[in-house]
Amino acid sequence: MAAPGSALAIQRASRARHIPTDRMLRAWARAALGRKANVTLRYVAEAEGQRLNREFRGKDYATNVLTFVYEGGPGLSGDVVICAPVVAREAREQGKEVAAHHAHLLVHGLLHLQGFDHERNAEAERMEARERAILRRLGFGDPY
Repeated sequence: MAAPGSALAIQRASRARHIPTDRMLRAWARAALGRKANVTLRYVAEAEGQRLNREFRGKDYATNVLTFVYEGGPGLSGDVVICAPVVAREAREQGKEVAAHHAHLLVHGLLHLQGFDHERNAEAERMEARERAILRRLGFGDPY
């Protein structure tokens, strides 16, 4: 559970109807955060998702989730950006419930914020195990 004093600001720059409620998002974030954190969660449409991915990762397409870590301040701080249309499309293509995919991507983004990564096999296994454990506690199945 997130430490007392944590804050989650939620921004909705997408009008997608499948975006979970603030209450659900906050519960999922609490499950994924193991320490005090100040996080902005921003849901975006495809154009903004593509622009951010191009500007910050050099990839000219909208991706499902981006995490931006801010260093230098007290505690953990950053932004998690989730592209709502990509989440819906991936859930449909992968035969997943949209809410389960939203939960997975929020947990994934928040783990990146906490230093988890999946660049090497050992790191990926550690991160995926953590994701599975958190999602299981939230009542979701294996996202992989």
